[in-house]
Amino acid sequence: MGMTMTQKILAAHAGLDKVEAGQLIMGKLDLVLGNDITAPVAIREFKRMGAQKVFDKKKVALVPDHFTPNKDIKSAEQCRILREFAYDMDIENYFEVGQMGVEHALIPEKGLVVPGDVVIGADSHTCTYGALGAFSTGVGSTDMAAGMATGQAWFKVPEAIKFVLKGRLGKWVSGKDVILHIIGMIGVDGALYQSMEFVGEGLSTLSMDDRFTIANMAIEAGAKNGIFQVDDTTLEYVKEHSEREYKVYEADEDAEYKKVYEIDLSSITPTVAFPHLPENVRTFDQIGDIPIHQVVIGSCTNGRLGDLRIAAQILKGQKVHPHVRVIVIPATQKIYLEALREGLLEIFIEAGAVVSTPTCGPCLGGHMGILAKGERAVATTNRNFVGRMGHPESEVYLASPAVAAASAITGKISSPEEVVK
Repeated sequence: MGMTMTQKILAAHAGLDKVEAGQLIMGKLDLVLGNDITAPVAIREFKRMGAQKVFDKKKVALVPDHFTPNKDIKSAEQCRILREFAYDMDIENYFEVGQMGVEHALIPEKGLVVPGDVVIGADSHTCTYGALGAFSTGVGSTDMAAGMATGQAWFKVPEAIKFVLKGRLGKWVSGKDVILHIIGMIGVDGALYQSMEFVGEGLSTLSMDDRFTIANMAIEAGAKNGIFQVDDTTLEYVKEHSEREYKVYEADEDAEYKKVYEIDLSSITPTVAFPHLPENVRTFDQIGDIPIHQVVIGSCTNGRLGDLRIAAQILKGQKVHPHVRVIVIPATQKIYLEALREGLLEIFIEAGAVVSTPTCGPCLGGHMGILAKGERAVATTNRNFVGRMGHPESEVYLASPAVAAASAITGKISSPEEVVK
């Protein structure tokens, strides 16, 4: 029996000719990632194990993005720990405020991940980099500490689910709608500790922003990782952003999959995940009149330039509903600057939105947009658990930038077709 993309990458990094699902392996790491919430715990464990230096100062990345710019004394202390460790270890990929961005948008932008890599990060959405044909997965802070010290991590080789994508997306439909559709179809545990592998002729119609979004939310289906077949779109992105060597792994024809799904992209319509799980999805033929109080456009899921362009296209010449607060968060400084140069920020501000410096902020209920009791938000983020963005009696509705922007104008959950004629 042959191997999947994920299994081939893990075999290569374990120095083995072949691996099988369920097998325990020790693999070499190409990047170890942490942020201002998870890395301080890893740094403490790193010191407790007696480690004196990181395995490779070029292969550790530290990004203070969750509570930054620091929202309070505790978050300032967390970032101080990160900063001092980065200086002491001479870590090259430490990104201070001013260079910082939301980590899962910043790392690909900086060219730190390429096809064929193995990446661990002490953040569950590390699976984002599978869009580049890498194996990337979230781990605990203790595993991060061991990875920083040794350059290795242990893995149980996952089974795989194949998603064969066909057709092309319709107008105002994006990668966010695709992954919400899939999670609604298989459930939040439908890919539990499995690899979600995306292939098919439909891939060629998806932008890299679409792919990052889909891979980012693989964890919301319980997956160990999401990974895309590498194609010309991938390689164009890699060559633009990185000078590192890469290796493309393709699944064997006789690779074993636990399940195979065919997804017709043309059949997907704008989709919204209702509280309090990403699997609780509805399309607009199932959505009634639901007033909202806040819209957040940003995050590691949908804060990229393409996302901001879509939102601006809908908001241009329009006004935010007077009962709605709209917060737009470009995911990196580079994206912020490009959006500024293109006039997107002017569109947002003239519409009545505010534009924030890059931060995870409201996504995890950190700062820059906490919800009060009884408030509803439409957010382009990735989780809508109870209390995720504030009060436990608030509600978060997950949607694409197009739906979020349309809802900002109408003051209720709305399809883009309702505001763009």
